[in-house]
Amino acid sequence: MSVESQTERFVTVGDVELCYETFGADDAPPLLLVMGLGSQMIFWEDEFCGLLAAGGHRVIRFDNRDCGRSTIFRDNRPPTLRQLLLRDRRGTAYPLSALGDDAAGLLDQLGIDRCPVVGASMGGMIVQLMAIDHPEKVSALVSIMSTTGSRRVGNPTPRMLQRLLRRVRSDREGYIADTVETLTAIGSRTYPPDPARLRGLAERAYDRGVHPAGTARQLAAINTTPNRTRRLAGVRVPSTVIHGTEDPLIVPSGGRATARAIPGARLLMLDGMAHDLPRPLWPRIVEAILQAATAA
Repeated sequence: MSVESQTERFVTVGDVELCYETFGADDAPPLLLVMGLGSQMIFWEDEFCGLLAAGGHRVIRFDNRDCGRSTIFRDNRPPTLRQLLLRDRRGTAYPLSALGDDAAGLLDQLGIDRCPVVGASMGGMIVQLMAIDHPEKVSALVSIMSTTGSRRVGNPTPRMLQRLLRRVRSDREGYIADTVETLTAIGSRTYPPDPARLRGLAERAYDRGVHPAGTARQLAAINTTPNRTRRLAGVRVPSTVIHGTEDPLIVPSGGRATARAIPGARLLMLDGMAHDLPRPLWPRIVEAILQAATAA
């Protein structure tokens, strides 16, 4: 079943303008999707959002600050490579918790008291912080291919760390080629993505606006965020943790640690999944999200 987006809109949260879209009926129970590092909301693919909307929800996706068509912090210099590697707080423009505040503020601006929140990768970290800092806004938590912030778990393989820190070309064809290469490298070998589909996403992202300095600022926020493990013990909403067994970017120990940290969390390890949302696994992922929302 296909459910159309209701086109891009904008709201102001504090000093940040957020670009968002919704899928499904306006009067359906809301569900918020939060994407990862440097990834625009379109990486929650339209058809994936349509499946969640067909499950009875008003699905909301948005660009995090410093990404896509939301506010870009151009007045803040990006961190240096040295600052990133040393986790130097002097290279941070804002804490990661500010992105959780943005997401909670988006719900406020949309008149949503509370709802299930779903985050992938950095988005998983953000929704964890929402559940910690804004528990009144979160009715259920789904953390996908993410981690707790502990330095002992979830660390990328050396090859993936090197890829994460490399500079992406700024011209259209160079950006598209580099993005497709990266998505393929972190993606599932068991469920190889369609190169044409990846190229379409990269083209759409470039045309909406790409901001490598913004991605670096987001990465600095991740690197300097304290370990959330102890604070996650206070989360008291139905929680599901989803992780791929083949993830090279946030290795599976990150997902297992997240599930251990949250009381009563359900852990769903998906064989063959890497750091992506493979289309053949959408039914299982969507089912797990809808089950968490129902449990709320």
